[in-house]
Amino acid sequence: MAQGDPTTGRAPARRTVLRGTAVAGAALSLPLLGAAAPAQAWRGRPSADWGVQAGDVTTSSGLVWVRSDRPARMMVETAATEAFRNPRRWHGPLVGPDTDFTGRTALHGLPPGQQIHYRVTLADPDDPRRTSRPVHGTFRTAPERRRDVRFLWSGDLAGQGWGINPDRGGYPIFDQMRRLDPDFFLNSGDTIYADSPIQERVELPGGGVWRNVTTEEKSKVAETLAEFRGNFRYNLLDQKLRRFNAQVPSIVQWDDHEVLNNWYPGEILDDDRYTVKDVSTLAARSLRAFSEYFPLGTLPPKDEDGRVYRVVRHGPLLDVFVLDMRSYRNANSPGRTPDDRQGILGERQLRWLKRELSHSRATWKVIASDMPLGLVVPDGKTDFEAVAQGDPGAPLGRELQIAELLRHIKHHRITGTVWFTTDVHYTCAQRYDPAKAAFKDFEPFWEFVSGPLNAGGFAALKLDGTFGPDQKFVKAPTRANTPPTEDGQYFGQVDIDGSTGELTVRLREESGAVLFTQVLQPGRVGQ
Repeated sequence: MAQGDPTTGRAPARRTVLRGTAVAGAALSLPLLGAAAPAQAWRGRPSADWGVQAGDVTTSSGLVWVRSDRPARMMVETAATEAFRNPRRWHGPLVGPDTDFTGRTALHGLPPGQQIHYRVTLADPDDPRRTSRPVHGTFRTAPERRRDVRFLWSGDLAGQGWGINPDRGGYPIFDQMRRLDPDFFLNSGDTIYADSPIQERVELPGGGVWRNVTTEEKSKVAETLAEFRGNFRYNLLDQKLRRFNAQVPSIVQWDDHEVLNNWYPGEILDDDRYTVKDVSTLAARSLRAFSEYFPLGTLPPKDEDGRVYRVVRHGPLLDVFVLDMRSYRNANSPGRTPDDRQGILGERQLRWLKRELSHSRATWKVIASDMPLGLVVPDGKTDFEAVAQGDPGAPLGRELQIAELLRHIKHHRITGTVWFTTDVHYTCAQRYDPAKAAFKDFEPFWEFVSGPLNAGGFAALKLDGTFGPDQKFVKAPTRANTPPTEDGQYFGQVDIDGSTGELTVRLREESGAVLFTQVLQPGRVGQ
């Protein structure tokens, strides 16, 4: 990627191409947000007012998502231009109440490194001539040869009661991210806050009122499948997010708030807000809704195991290894055991990750972690939620799995691993150095943290010295749960230069301002 103003690093052709899509996206304001009634000609036909999304895009494939307002047959057309001359047609599923009227269509045999324009139409299953207004989207397939790559990452949306505020224009951060024209968005988890009800008004600490768009499903903690589905629908009420989804494909993972704060499998709740106390039951309902509302290829019905963890290959320069540090972890604890094979990943996922990293030939191997490695994230007074537990000595508890992974990366000479995460509601960058660590059998690497997208900001956490983190940058509030009106909303940008392979990370705030920049060279470690 050529240096200069990173907001103008893309050719203007795509902006021209997207102009029609942006207009179409603007027309998708939902009734709750004051949209005009649809034209008479479209009444009684299916509609797709929740927009479209694409996900897990590779050199030749991608998944397209839509939601109907009634039973309908999903149809997708793709073309090289927005004029849709000689389109290719894809027959999608019949969507209905079993999937909350959502559907996904897999596209295969796409040309590599090309702009793909698509439009989704919903047809009445009893009368195929009665179709919806088409909804447009676009994405770039991954390149087959070396080419500039740009992606963004962040997470944490509608947390701590800070929802869609019409006074701020909804979720403004998505417009800032869209203008950077990334190849994809890595959504690092907490895609919803199922445990955070949204109230109509919230008193601000310094005076004034935060107003929220509200829905019935967001008025309490989510327990039923319908309530989890309503949480995912809530965010799609925001026009800026729908416009972003139509123009930027995603790679999505989950963390805790898709179910509830700091959950682990087998947990039994002691929380008066919940009538369902078995967290595994809640997690199963959330995973079903998650699989319905995002375009992921490894979730049901395609993958019977329902895996969130997977690798998405983006040409010769980049593989993205998406982790799931939630579904297979052991119970949160003080984390001091000298033997812990289950850890935070589970044995099967750890074997998969080591195998896939060893097989990867990509220049850069991004490890998309839903939790940080060296930041000490507490869970109550004695337990810990992430990997680190505050003891700077030899690895214990969940740190043992990470030590095993880092040792594997070193001994198999796997270069180009970089960690990206969100979770903690501030932004920072740390370099892990064996010379400063209690555990030394690894090569240096970087971890970058950014978020939230629209949630409360929180103070910086302590670092655990087991893996020798050296924090190069941090920006965080000084108190807990600062509202988005006090800034503290962040996302990250990654650019890979197609000719040199150089990788540049920029930590940005909601306004788009760059707070920190780090350049990494290919084939090296610990720069």
